[in-house]
Amino acid sequence: MQADNKIFDDLVKLMNSAAGTIAGVGREAEASAKARAKEWIGGLDFVSRDEFDAVKAMAAAARDDADALRARIAALEAKLGAGVSSEA
Repeated sequence: MQADNKIFDDLVKLMNSAAGTIAGVGREAEASAKARAKEWIGGLDFVSRDEFDAVKAMAAAARDDADALRARIAALEAKLGAGVSSEA
């Protein structure tokens, strides 16, 4: 009876050890796959989210500046047009 328990204990220890080893191999494979994917994606011309947001904000500011300049030019042209017609 004691011999049966010893065999089962050894078998359980062996299974636990194998499960731990398999889990470790799985974690290493996942880490390796992630590293390779980052390396592959890094070689492509992708931009980070932060870079994209920064360029988007700069473009919005440039549009606002352009709109303000258009309004200023229109006001100056209107003033110039009014000045030319009143002088004549």
